[in-house]
Amino acid sequence: MAKKQWRTLTLLLAAFALGSLLLVACARPGSPAASSGGSSSSSSSSSSNTGSCPTGDTVKTGVSSFEQTCITLSKGGTLKIVQDQTSFHIFDYGQWNNGTAQTATYPGAPELKDLKLQGPSVSIGPFTTAGTFHIYCTVHQNMDLTVIVK
Repeated sequence: MAKKQWRTLTLLLAAFALGSLLLVACARPGSPAASSGGSSSSSSSSSSNTGSCPTGDTVKTGVSSFEQTCITLSKGGTLKIVQDQTSFHIFDYGQWNNGTAQTATYPGAPELKDLKLQGPSVSIGPFTTAGTFHIYCTVHQNMDLTVIVK
């Protein structure tokens, strides 16, 4: 009888562990921490942790998110945003903060205002000023991208 109870307990613990793993795997990660800002003309030279921010010039979008939350560009580089799945996006400088869009302006940044991504890709740049720039999709809440120019 004790052997049967032990098997039942083991099976129950295994099911709990599997359920926990599935819950963690399906949970959507939170949005990146917003810097102090709002409709600010904050300097594009704010500090940021670039340890996990890949270098390149291309970022892909999903239906309602960027496939990565940041990218590091070389000074003078142009950012290319590629549509991986069919969706409609409008990009502007700023970011989402607790469900509220907060626009931003950056001195020396390339022009970006209501840029529509309806085809396969759009380009922003060149970025001739080093610093950190936040780009967001005005259509999809919490769709933010941090561009670090070095």
